Amino acid sequence: MVSASTQSARLVLGTAQLGMQYGVANRTGMPDAKAAVCIIAKAREGGICEFDTGQAYGESEMVLGRALKELGISDDVNIISKFHPDVNLEDTGEVRHSLDSSLSRLGIPRIFAMLLHREDSLTHWEKGLGKDLHRFVEEGLIEQVGISVYTPRNALQALKTDGIDLVQIPGNLLDRRFEVAGVYDEARSCGKSIYVRSILLQGLVLMNASELPSAMDFALPVIERLNKFSQDSGFTILQLAFGYVNGAYTNQKVVVGCETVEQMHHNLALWQTELPEDLITQIKNEFANTSERVLNPSLWHNRSKTE
Repeated sequence: MVSASTQSARLVLGTAQLGMQYGVANRTGMPDAKAAVCIIAKAREGGICEFDTGQAYGESEMVLGRALKELGISDDVNIISKFHPDVNLEDTGEVRHSLDSSLSRLGIPRIFAMLLHREDSLTHWEKGLGKDLHRFVEEGLIEQVGISVYTPRNALQALKTDGIDLVQIPGNLLDRRFEVAGVYDEARSCGKSIYVRSILLQGLVLMNASELPSAMDFALPVIERLNKFSQDSGFTILQLAFGYVNGAYTNQKVVVGCETVEQMHHNLALWQTELPEDLITQIKNEFANTSERVLNPSLWHNRSKTE
């Protein structure tokens, strides 16, 4: 039997919520500094040794760096961050300054993985960006280079790009796109890492019909079906969400955020949920054709770029 701490080693704490109010269902806002330290301490105590942040997540890097220093665990964990979307990725000096700024805020001499925040950043790869990031790896400032994407097409393109080691993609009980497109198979064949994020779809899967913003009425049929499926299965939606990604993506790290210490404790417990294989299959079948408008937050408010 796999121990709880070993299981939790697959979890990555997403820290966007520590630096800003993040997610459509966020009700508690950004935790204060003391609460942030307690959240990170609870995560580490629970077996989590990787933390995901980003330059565009408000004060997240600074909050995370201070908490790790206060806890004395800066050298004991892996940090994943992302360049701000506004950085000119074809300007070597600006990219270097951006990286140095992250290292300074985090209080570490080198970062485990530095990601491009948006999938359209791949257009800069052959224009000097790839060489710049490779140089930073050689200098020991970055261990791995990665990218965060929203679409299977860009995930496959990233996996086939020399110099990219890690691809972060959305994955949840509603989303079959990346499985069907062969993204996981491609990652295995080329020996690259997939990190799964958005397992709660920015909180959308937890909302009921009355809570759904009017601008997102298009998601109502899916939310109603999900609530009925939960009732019929005997599992809560949170249990289904955590149990699904744990059982369906057995070889991947999974990024999960939280807003309170209690939520962190609850998430660690939820991660131990084991769903029967036939229920995982039922989930795949029930939500096989969910609209991309529901699955892609960049389309929720007719935004033209991912966030």
